[in-house]
Amino acid sequence: MQELSVRHLLGIKDITSQDIQLIFETADNFKDVLNRPIKKVPSLRDITIANVFFENSTRTRLSFELAEKRLSADVINFSSSGSSVKKGETLLDTVNNILAMKVDMIVMRHSSPGAPHFLSRHIQANIVNAGDGTHEHPTQALLDSFSIREKFGDVAGKKVVIIGDILHSRVALSNIFALQKLGAEVMVCGPITLLPKYIKELGVKVELDIRRALAWCDVANVLRIQLERQQMKYFPSLREYTLYYGINKKMLDSLDKEIVLMHPGPINRGVELSSDAADSHHSIILNQVENGVAIRMAILYLLASKQ
Repeated sequence: MQELSVRHLLGIKDITSQDIQLIFETADNFKDVLNRPIKKVPSLRDITIANVFFENSTRTRLSFELAEKRLSADVINFSSSGSSVKKGETLLDTVNNILAMKVDMIVMRHSSPGAPHFLSRHIQANIVNAGDGTHEHPTQALLDSFSIREKFGDVAGKKVVIIGDILHSRVALSNIFALQKLGAEVMVCGPITLLPKYIKELGVKVELDIRRALAWCDVANVLRIQLERQQMKYFPSLREYTLYYGINKKMLDSLDKEIVLMHPGPINRGVELSSDAADSHHSIILNQVENGVAIRMAILYLLASKQ
């Protein structure tokens, strides 16, 4: 059996294009499982997985939990809001206490960039990064690229524009790494105040005009404005942002080609996407959610074999 080149999934930057293809091929098999009447396999029945979330999450957490249960793993959920973290316990102490209960794998979300990398140097369990601050969100990028592959048959050669709050988005960075490793052309589009200064060093095109970006691309991956991460005002108002960067169905219909619309969720309807765009035939947003479970099953299964 082919194996991943890594023991942990900390970021797309750390894995190879061969790793990504292996994850996709494994996810294809699990997607077949998810479409059967009995959606469960005994692959991880001897494995205990802890979901350790220091930040709020709905989709990612539910998706991981469902993936773990579909693989028959034992699952424990940890949320920092009701834990000893509030009493001053350190990250390492918290995780070591969880590991003392004989946990094999940790799925972790943390507000500090690099937190999963720090843990991987100190503990034996496999770690999956479910988002670390504004750094990376590797499983989201994998399910996004998997969804593009499902739609077009291949990611190579496709033109993908990532639109919106690039500066505060861990999804954008992971997507750029994944798409480039798979041979796609990548553009970013948004207000100049929401584009990082280093963005051109990543080898992506930069476009400030949304209509030109949509005319260029095959796929538009639209990001949420992350107001909770913004320490200052980066644009005058949400209304003005929508005026210049909001996408509606009329804009999509005016293009001389069909493009695919994606969003990692949650959508701020009426801000970055109108409802008629989000619910249109262009959108594969719900496919992304479905593919998220298959991709996360594949990652957990492949990492468990590195135990």
